[in-house]
Amino acid sequence: MQAVGKVGKRLTLYPPKELMNQLGLKEGYNIVFRVEDDRLIVEKVKDPWTLALQTRKWAETTVEEFERESEELQEEYTSEKD
Repeated sequence: MQAVGKVGKRLTLYPPKELMNQLGLKEGYNIVFRVEDDRLIVEKVKDPWTLALQTRKWAETTVEEFERESEELQEEYTSEKD
């Protein structure tokens, strides 16, 4: 999709609503700006929860295993400081 937006006061960018809807962007969302050649690229930054839910799972753990490992690391860290 291609559309014409506007540059406003204080160099504020105003993309067309259709493009914002297509990207699923709403007020307050974080975006990344990048320049490639003479083009401005705008990408939505996915929130960590969405990324975690959409990413292929590569490991498994239980709460108990996580707690035990956390305690071991804490003990290792505190014993190094002594």
